[in-house]
Amino acid sequence: MDHIGAALAKYERIILEGFDPVSAHGFTQVPNVVLRDTRLSPGAKLCYALLLSYAWQKDSCFPGQETLAEDAGASRRSIVRFMKELEQSGYLEKKRRGLGKTNVYTLHSRVEQSQVKGHEERHQA
Repeated sequence: MDHIGAALAKYERIILEGFDPVSAHGFTQVPNVVLRDTRLSPGAKLCYALLLSYAWQKDSCFPGQETLAEDAGASRRSIVRFMKELEQSGYLEKKRRGLGKTNVYTLHSRVEQSQVKGHEERHQA
């Protein structure tokens, strides 16, 4: 087994100069299982991270798709597609609140044994 320093060496090339997450409006931690899920597009992962950032402060979120699109730098149509990916993969559950109201979103970070094994094998190489 390698020393942890060797495993972390590949990350030494990332330098955060003058970066203060608090003054930069906080930060969001995204579960690695979501980041490494090869079934999800980069846009779906970004959409998950944005939803998580909205919900983090109040344990729930109900942003409009226009808000998501603006914050992601994407079109509303792309956001709809990304959210559909998240729903189909089991990471997102959408509850409609009624005509003219925003939806309520529930985020899931589910881990299946097959996903964990695949990630462990890929990242040990």
